[in-house]
Amino acid sequence: MENKPLPQFIKDQIPSGIESKYIDVDGFSIHYLEKGKGIPVFMMHGNPTWSFLYRNIMNELDPEIYHCIAPDLPGLGFSSKPDSPNFHTLGNHQNIITSFLNKVIDQDFIFVGQDWGGPIGLLASMNNKFKMKGMVLLNTMIRPPKKDFKPTLFHSFSRIPLLSDVVFRVAGFPQKYLGMVQGDKKSIKGEVSKAYSWPLKDLNSNQAPLLLSRMVPNNHDHPSVKYLKMTEEFASAYTGPVSIFWGKKDPVLGRLSSAHHNLMPHAKLTITDGGHFIQEEYPKLIAEEIKSLKI
Repeated sequence: MENKPLPQFIKDQIPSGIESKYIDVDGFSIHYLEKGKGIPVFMMHGNPTWSFLYRNIMNELDPEIYHCIAPDLPGLGFSSKPDSPNFHTLGNHQNIITSFLNKVIDQDFIFVGQDWGGPIGLLASMNNKFKMKGMVLLNTMIRPPKKDFKPTLFHSFSRIPLLSDVVFRVAGFPQKYLGMVQGDKKSIKGEVSKAYSWPLKDLNSNQAPLLLSRMVPNNHDHPSVKYLKMTEEFASAYTGPVSIFWGKKDPVLGRLSSAHHNLMPHAKLTITDGGHFIQEEYPKLIAEEIKSLKI
């Protein structure tokens, strides 16, 4: 799959002007979508999607003003699929995406992150040689869980030995069923749904969705917690423009908009009827949030 052209049915869904590219980063082939020139807009997806998630937002941004860059995380999309199950940690993803960012941008930038793309992209942004001019957060979690938290049923299920492996890797969960967590269940169906599941169709290279689910803390000693404390600390001290654009019908993270607004009370908060993959439901409005950042 590495460095190969995208399948035609996926190309047909990507708006004109958006290029599919590859770059070598620390021994990994990282796939990314890119469009425009000007202010870099670094867009980071999460589990189990890929940069395709940002195609319609890119299409709404003037290519003469914005330079949109959206990489695929290792293990997802069309980037390299690490063989070792031990690869999938916040630290490793941070290192790869930091190196990627240092290779593809040459000035201060805007960050947009959703799901795991929130903390991974923020960690990369914090360690980049250029500064973050503004931030848009979309249904993510960039702070550690509360003391009395309980893992979601989805994340608890991901830790059941053997059964979770069968459901995630053989049955194609959750990538074949993304519409279930949307406000508009029809926003991910047909060829769009197929575009998300296609890169994970091979059993020998589709372990990332399961392992990224296990990256979510199930206790306060989980190795992800220390990184979420870093992003929380950075965000709480960040004084640049922030937009928090949230889908309240997300069964995983929908209830956490206020937790992020409390962390950054100066942020603009927009609550919608969207679900988890809100980029598929409100691309025009998200693009407007990017444009409205007072950078």
